[in-house]
Amino acid sequence: MVKVSIIVPIYNAEKYLHRCVDSLLAQDFSDYEILLIDDGSLDASSKICDDYAQKECKVKVFHQKNSGVAAARQLGIEQAQGEYTIHVDADDWVDAAMLKELWSKAEDTKADMVICDYFEEYQNKTKRILQNCDYLKKSELIRALLQQLHGSCCNKLVKRACYNNVGIKFDTMVSYCEDLLFNVSVIQTGIKVVYLPMAFYHYDQYSNGTSLVKGMSIKKLMSRIQVIKSLEHILKEDLSMYEDLLFLKKAKVKDDVFFGNYYSKELFIELFREINHQYIANYRFPKDKRPLQSAVCLALSGYYGLAQALFKLYKWIRRA
Repeated sequence: MVKVSIIVPIYNAEKYLHRCVDSLLAQDFSDYEILLIDDGSLDASSKICDDYAQKECKVKVFHQKNSGVAAARQLGIEQAQGEYTIHVDADDWVDAAMLKELWSKAEDTKADMVICDYFEEYQNKTKRILQNCDYLKKSELIRALLQQLHGSCCNKLVKRACYNNVGIKFDTMVSYCEDLLFNVSVIQTGIKVVYLPMAFYHYDQYSNGTSLVKGMSIKKLMSRIQVIKSLEHILKEDLSMYEDLLFLKKAKVKDDVFFGNYYSKELFIELFREINHQYIANYRFPKDKRPLQSAVCLALSGYYGLAQALFKLYKWIRRA
């Protein structure tokens, strides 16, 4: 058994794949494997993966028909041999010290999961995102994941037994926030989580790639809806601790439906119907966007035409 398995889901990432894999091969750590999961790429990604596997003994490649990022991650954890796993997206890259520092922290503290900071890379600047998650209670950590903490698997080293032994898997029916759902499921079991206040992961925010985790679509909108429903199921025994945060997530989805390109009266009114009254009574937009709140409340009350007219007026005023 190796100490760490790095799982890389890949789809049409030929422009960035060398940068990613080369950064993984440059680790100041010896006992690890790299699992490249090719999710039916249509570009040269498949060949690039095979070339690495032929040259580097640490690299293993698995090809599958296009099934989505969750299925790619799931195949990765099924094939992993490491005591710990971590995920890296194909258009991102990491610093050489990542595995050494995360592994040392896990060993020194006997942790099941180590969470660290990360970098967001923009065209003209790099921004470090602090996680600040020294939480003792499981409920505090889950609340933080539902709010400010990054839900990704890419800044988290996780002991493989923590999900294998209890049968936790990635939900292959979702294509967005699948890692948040997975991490909440793992943390809900009561594992020991520690925080390492260092950053190694570089999250590419400026390249126009077609990785498995970038972009928004109606499919991803429906995945967000499914994730919220799944979170309610996972957290059902302690649901009262998280209802306020789940309400905010539901309200945000309703906002995106109303203001997005996928608006329809039927979808908007029926989506999370149970929060409609609470939305009108309690949900608050920032002061400069109160007209938008009024538009949504009008729509929830059945005045769809008036709501859309108010929204169009707001956009016209903002452009003027």
